[in-house]
Amino acid sequence: MRIILIGIQGSGKSTQGNLINEKYKIPYLSSGHIFREIAKDKTKLGRYVKETMNAGYLIPDSKTLTIVEEYLKKPTYKKGYILDGFPRTVPQAKAFKEKIDKVFYLKVSDKEALWRLSYRNDVLRDDETLGALRKRIELFHEVTKPVIEYYRKKKLLIEVNGEKEIKEVFELIDSHLKILVKHEK
Repeated sequence: MRIILIGIQGSGKSTQGNLINEKYKIPYLSSGHIFREIAKDKTKLGRYVKETMNAGYLIPDSKTLTIVEEYLKKPTYKKGYILDGFPRTVPQAKAFKEKIDKVFYLKVSDKEALWRLSYRNDVLRDDETLGALRKRIELFHEVTKPVIEYYRKKKLLIEVNGEKEIKEVFELIDSHLKILVKHEK
């Protein structure tokens, strides 16, 4: 199964991705995690990724596509994956040649996303300053919302109210995944 989770930062993508992973044993891959790992490297690419993310900007399409596709070549992802945070732009979605089974859009308001991010329990990351978060929310509306419409037109999109309780959100996603599993058999 190849699943994409789309939503504004703080919408619960990683929470739901981990729950799907637990139940279905599908590897979970966050593009943000990949980029944070690269940002730790003392390389030209590492410095570039770190500076770009800390400013709240997106990594350019061609670099993002290359990095994600390279990761997906690993044996871990051969039978499927849950992708979080990719694709973020329509050009990325169009250039991504993998067959996707479902795209779940976890819809939450900007206000709810900011509230969640400012009250979550983990340590604030370098790329989560208020300025960077606001920039990322602005970019989500500007460049990622069209990706949602792209997948809606392809009849792959399932819109989920991400403001419900974690368990309720998972049950909604799970009801669609059960149908996919039946079709795969």
